[in-house]
Amino acid sequence: MELHQLRYFVKVAELGHFTRAAEACGVSQPSLSQAVAKLEGELGSPLFERLGRGVRLTDAGVKLKERATHILRLVDEARASVTGHPDAGRLVVAAIPTIAPYLLPKVLTAFADACPNAEVEVIEETTERAVGRTAAGEADVLIAAWPLRHDDLHFEPLFTEELLAVLPAPHPLASKPRLTLKELTSERFILLNEAHCLTETTLAFCTRRNSSPLVTARMHQLTTVLELVRLGHGVSLIPAMAAAADPSKHRVYRPISGEKPTRTVAVGWNPRRYQSSVFGKFVEVLRVTGR
Repeated sequence: MELHQLRYFVKVAELGHFTRAAEACGVSQPSLSQAVAKLEGELGSPLFERLGRGVRLTDAGVKLKERATHILRLVDEARASVTGHPDAGRLVVAAIPTIAPYLLPKVLTAFADACPNAEVEVIEETTERAVGRTAAGEADVLIAAWPLRHDDLHFEPLFTEELLAVLPAPHPLASKPRLTLKELTSERFILLNEAHCLTETTLAFCTRRNSSPLVTARMHQLTTVLELVRLGHGVSLIPAMAAAADPSKHRVYRPISGEKPTRTVAVGWNPRRYQSSVFGKFVEVLRVTGR
């Protein structure tokens, strides 16, 4: 088993395609295919199922990918420490779409200052898929909203933020400095679809306050929710970080009186996997930046 075989195998697993993996690795497809076939022969088990033009991992391939990724990161870190770049390395961050565009820009900027030689890949996924990727070793760090559950992962809350009511600027309620939940839920509600935990948080808060919003639309993206609000199709509850990043003068944000709707942002990782120095510095930057 050679390192270049593992690198080719991992790249095919990541891209799901032999031709694209060969291009990414800078080798011919026959050379890459031969290396993977030799690896399969040595292990005595197929690593990929061929599906038309693409491939997917077999059970053996899934097991090998986690360990191969671990091995390659150890090798890269060893090389970086010897060549004078101890902070070099690659980190994969899985973050939910209602957090990634608002929190990660400042986190990645601070991290780039701390580890200028590190490479970070960000994957936006819903909570369930982000947790699954982290547990499977496809992501090193998970950033999502509490509560989070998985037997193989460790979770740490970072900070709690308020959810704010968002309304179109001409709305009659927009003139009020704060709103009651009853006032808000008397309006049509626009939410993300059920795969997004923000929707669960919003509806759970309304239920605790004995309110039932009339949900008239469920979207896949927060930007679509905000645009429909701007056009007067309804109202919603939006994380404070998203409200702070909204430059539009056509929407207004108001706090809810009484008990505040909130969500807690958390970080997670697999404590059984090797944690590089780059991983440790990223988590530390995340803790400081998220305060």
